Amino acid sequence: MVKIKSSEITSEHIYMNRRKFMVGIGALAASTAVLSACGPELSSSAGADEGDNGQAAAEGLTVSKEMDELGDSLTSYSAITNFNNYYEFTTSKEAVARLASGFVSSPWAVEVGGLVNNPKTYDLDDLMKFTQEERIYRLRCVEGWSMVIPWNGFPLTKLLEEVEPTSEAKFVRFETVLDTEQMPGQKSGWFPWPYVEGLRVDEAMNDLAILATGLYGKALPPQDGAPIRLVVPWKYGFKSIKAIVKIDLVDTMPTSLWMASAPNEYGFYANVNPEVPHPRWSQSSERRIGEFGRRETLPFNGYGEEVAYLYDGLDLREWY
Repeated sequence: MVKIKSSEITSEHIYMNRRKFMVGIGALAASTAVLSACGPELSSSAGADEGDNGQAAAEGLTVSKEMDELGDSLTSYSAITNFNNYYEFTTSKEAVARLASGFVSSPWAVEVGGLVNNPKTYDLDDLMKFTQEERIYRLRCVEGWSMVIPWNGFPLTKLLEEVEPTSEAKFVRFETVLDTEQMPGQKSGWFPWPYVEGLRVDEAMNDLAILATGLYGKALPPQDGAPIRLVVPWKYGFKSIKAIVKIDLVDTMPTSLWMASAPNEYGFYANVNPEVPHPRWSQSSERRIGEFGRRETLPFNGYGEEVAYLYDGLDLREWY
């Protein structure tokens, strides 16, 4: 098993006390939307209090540590839940939390099938039966901003082992819920809804890839992908699909929403690579939410020791 320096594991009995939270156009238009939502021109006041986690105790939040394995401070719960990319609701980061506030994420079902020996549909109780861990991961957005987030969840490989992929399975395809009544952004014709993403099977089986069910010891808020989302910390954030309802093992590379919308800008791999610029801006640096100024972006978002072997032989100068 791969050694995970960035995994900070909370004991199961502590996490189980938290389970109650779970119950209760075309390419041009798409890329323009990303640029306007993005920003190289992000407001310097966005998440200005993000380095202060003193609110945690008052809000009943729990974390094992207040920094990641590189010594970077956690982004505050307030920032993580009020500065969101979630086009199913809106392209405005600051408006997602408001528009998602009434999102109904229970009951919920995730259908897992395709090229597997044991297809299964998981409800929320089933998902919470997987041993839940705390993983403190950096999130690097393709737009040039970043966060440090204490997720709760479980390795994706644990779910895949239960359904037993066949030898023909080469990729894992993920699909978000399609619900235009709850997600007004899905009424837009700019994107081919529902949101679709994918990984190679060996990427999905890497222990760093998790299915997140919460953050800061609380259930995942709607604006952050409730009730379950993918987190792949060495890739740009758009790979970490939210509100998952379907996972299929397939033999051909899935075409993701962003590949379909702007294929000249967004490829399948999306590994964080500071040496390869986005066609319209540099990826060599990033702005950590809650900080002023910029910092150097790390290859594979700092997780190269754990994942670089997956890409031996690939030309990482390409737009991955």
